[in-house]
Amino acid sequence: MKSSRTVAIAGLAAIAMVGSLAACSAGASSESGKTELRVATFPPGADEAAYTAFAEQEKQFEAEHEDIDIIGVEYEWEGPTFAVQLAGGSLPDVFTVPFTDAKTLLENGQLMDVTDEIDELGYTDKFNPIILDAVKDGDRIYGFPRQAYAMGLHYNRTLFEAAGLDPDSPPTTWDEVREAAKAISEQTGKAGFMEMTQNNTGGWQLTAATVARGGSIQEDNGDGTYTSTIANDATASALEFLQALRWEDDSLGSNMLLDWGTINQEFAAGNIGMYSSGSDVYTALVRDFSLNPDDYGLTVVPVENGGGTLGGGDIAVVSPTVDDTTKAAAVTWIDWYYMQKLLDEDAAVLDAKTLAESDQAVGTPVLPVLDRETYEESLTWIEPYINVPREQMTPFIDGVWEQTPVGEPKSKTQEIYALLDTVVQAVLTDRNADIDTLLAQADLDAQALLDQ
Repeated sequence: MKSSRTVAIAGLAAIAMVGSLAACSAGASSESGKTELRVATFPPGADEAAYTAFAEQEKQFEAEHEDIDIIGVEYEWEGPTFAVQLAGGSLPDVFTVPFTDAKTLLENGQLMDVTDEIDELGYTDKFNPIILDAVKDGDRIYGFPRQAYAMGLHYNRTLFEAAGLDPDSPPTTWDEVREAAKAISEQTGKAGFMEMTQNNTGGWQLTAATVARGGSIQEDNGDGTYTSTIANDATASALEFLQALRWEDDSLGSNMLLDWGTINQEFAAGNIGMYSSGSDVYTALVRDFSLNPDDYGLTVVPVENGGGTLGGGDIAVVSPTVDDTTKAAAVTWIDWYYMQKLLDEDAAVLDAKTLAESDQAVGTPVLPVLDRETYEESLTWIEPYINVPREQMTPFIDGVWEQTPVGEPKSKTQEIYALLDTVVQAVLTDRNADIDTLLAQADLDAQALLDQ
């Protein structure tokens, strides 16, 4: 799934975007003779400050590149509607997609080859090779890995205190998560823990919980084929955990149909004690959902039985329908907007200063798409502008490097996540749900997808 997991906040807004963009053709030129470049900005609902910051960055870019006219377009990757937008040619010239979509898009020839451009820019070898592999087909590269995340446990420090818990010592095991969730629910009336369940996010989170417990839902056979391994002890344990919170402890709240956007909204409103999501979600919580920073805490997801932390992220890509002039402009924009702040001190400082002056988050914990040394050096460049409460994220910042990062499943990822949505929903809505039977059927259904 993507860093800041932007899945389905407002389906109607996405449909409206399809209609508004359908009449626009790629590679257009403005009356001034400049190349018009339509670029993805933020999902519908982003606060005014975010657009203020983007407008300033747009102005800075156009001052350096007078032949390019940037046109920002509201954009949100949504699993159920993305394919329709792509097929209809309604996406911006530059947009982002999760790592998990890259393989399918590559197989369908729907990503622009940017190998030569990245080589010319000179930082092909700077990428984390595991992350770069997500956008490669053979030795060709089809996108710019621009941000990554590790799974984190996000928690409300205010609710922790109200429940008599120490917000500076968050849970370190799943048993402790359960105990804290029950205490929060009993003492505050709020949901101690909440789980995403729809628009592919239930499957995403169940996969993350499986990985944390030492399991996996898919095996790469190394010959281009894959075997579904959904019916395993770790996945069963993850569902038993949710089953206990729901039916024994009554600490999961009352809404069993949440996705990335709605769970963030509930958390920002102070209605959730804990939930699992990408480590970089703080930026969206503040920008899109008006989170009170004083409420926020972040720690690592508990791991057991040799488990690790599920990692993911997204890539900046160029529409495969654009002409060569627009492609060149798109690469110039991606390099300037996404990449240079990771590589160059002056660019990093300018980006951080611009965001900070517009009250946007600077310094949110991520997994580096480049090498760790470059990432940690970049933090020293922007230190004066860091405005996120990193002291409230210390358990994650200190602990994540001790965990083993695990990539998301490579084949039919979103389709299998959608299958697993129904499994999670069944466990949370049916007290008598048979976990073994549900997983056995999901295994069969997933293998059928993998065999296609």
